[in-house]
Amino acid sequence: MKPVPHFLVMLILVLGLVSAQTQGDLSIKALSSRSYEGGTLVIERVLEQNRSFTRSLVHWNSEGLKQYGFMDVPNTKGLHPMVIVIHGYVNPNTYRTLPYTTHYADALARAGFVVLHPNLRGHGRSQGKPDPLFRVGYALDVLNLIASLRAHAGQPGALERANPKLIGLFGHSMGGGIVLRVITVDPGIRAAVLYGAMSGDEQRNFQRISTVLSGGTRGLAELKAAPALFAQISPSGFLDRIQAAVSIHHGGHDTQVPLAWSLELCQKLKALGKQVSCYTYAKAEHTFQGVSDALLISRATAFLKTNLH
Repeated sequence: MKPVPHFLVMLILVLGLVSAQTQGDLSIKALSSRSYEGGTLVIERVLEQNRSFTRSLVHWNSEGLKQYGFMDVPNTKGLHPMVIVIHGYVNPNTYRTLPYTTHYADALARAGFVVLHPNLRGHGRSQGKPDPLFRVGYALDVLNLIASLRAHAGQPGALERANPKLIGLFGHSMGGGIVLRVITVDPGIRAAVLYGAMSGDEQRNFQRISTVLSGGTRGLAELKAAPALFAQISPSGFLDRIQAAVSIHHGGHDTQVPLAWSLELCQKLKALGKQVSCYTYAKAEHTFQGVSDALLISRATAFLKTNLH
């Protein structure tokens, strides 16, 4: 008898893991009912100081994994609202802590927010394997970071200038998809900015990842999951749980993530009576430049100021 090809063995193993974990800790229901670590966020060293804010390299624990990122803290006195800025997909082998999201984080810090930027697991110095099943592991790391912020903000230490009651999120592309999952799970998030965000329908996401974004190198195992499992893990079926105000931004010339996905989400949230604002930038691509970029930052900053006070 011929041996089973290695890739088939791996696919069978992955599919078994998908089935077992999705029915356990990956579903929206399970994520909403479990508790999260509120471990201490530690400053390792200062990366930059300027007139507006101080940027530091920080770490915290999530699911037994040491996670890294940077934090911008305004130099002004008093407690400041917090925003977690989440990056989109970058090849983990070439990912670096600062280049991707610093542009957005720094603008928010200059506007008076304490900004946390996590390196998702497997990126930079963050422990764990990148691209976990259905990317739920990334959301777990953000949810554990949120628990840490709530437990320690406003107290002596790394987070003494942060307000534990005022937490918002900002996510681009894959990061926007993570934000959507997190606000579906956590009703305590006050505001969320979705920028060129992936869909809340995970089957749709992995079809796109496999056929368009990766040339068939990623997403194949997840696509083999049963539709019922996709229904359990997809935020699109649980949008009624969202309590955060949501601001959606998408480029009209985005060839990576379809504009139609954001337009559809906007309509669904409006139909549910959620607080949502939606913007299309006709000439913008997946990552905004020039006038569109400046307008995005202006609108996002105003939105977060309005909802985090």
